[in-house]
Amino acid sequence: MKNLKMILAYDGSRYKGWQKQQDNDLTVQGKIQSVLSKMASEDIEVEGCARTDVGVHAENYTANFHINSDLSIDAILDYLYEFLPEDITVKSMVEASERFHAGFNIKSITYVYKININEFRNVFNRKYVYHSEANLNLEEMRIAAEILVGCHDFQGFATVTDNNNKSTTKTINYINITDKNGMVEIEINADDFLWNMVRIIIASLLDIGEGKLEVEDIETLLTEKTESKYTLMAKSKGLSLRNVEY
Repeated sequence: MKNLKMILAYDGSRYKGWQKQQDNDLTVQGKIQSVLSKMASEDIEVEGCARTDVGVHAENYTANFHINSDLSIDAILDYLYEFLPEDITVKSMVEASERFHAGFNIKSITYVYKININEFRNVFNRKYVYHSEANLNLEEMRIAAEILVGCHDFQGFATVTDNNNKSTTKTINYINITDKNGMVEIEINADDFLWNMVRIIIASLLDIGEGKLEVEDIETLLTEKTESKYTLMAKSKGLSLRNVEY
């Protein structure tokens, strides 16, 4: 049996997130498992590196699966390219060690949020970029972002915590906020993320930029010891998983 590691890119616009659900197959994991299982004539279970939300995209998503088939990697790639929907593609595939699991031993995950601050929406990227009509104060957003960098208890930035007593202490390695011709990117790299943590952080930074929150409010949220009272989340369409490091 081979353990194959693959890097995916997908447009999450029409999917109900990564994780397969019992009541429908409109998930990225569900689509890939269905195609692989048909190809191999056996049930294939694909393990992913993260549970991306409804509508969230991925540029370089890591996944793996075990398979008994004698098909070559090139043949498997060709099959996936032909039968997967056009909004999911496998960028690369290699044979990994038997013990490799895409969800384990992750050193860091990088997400990026894209914001158009120009006057008009761009009709060609509207499914992947959030259009803000506000004139964002990027310097205030950067000051607030620096407060979040480091090891903190981020329970105040999570709407729901896991039921398995998973630690809410995470380390954000960096938050970069750049602007190129009115296209703003907020790139966040951390060792792990809580449920909705990325979208709540982005929403709070946007509120800082629009003057709806003060920098001091970020410090207050970091001291929260219960799940967040700040429930606003950034729209999912602007968010992409950019990279995973092991």
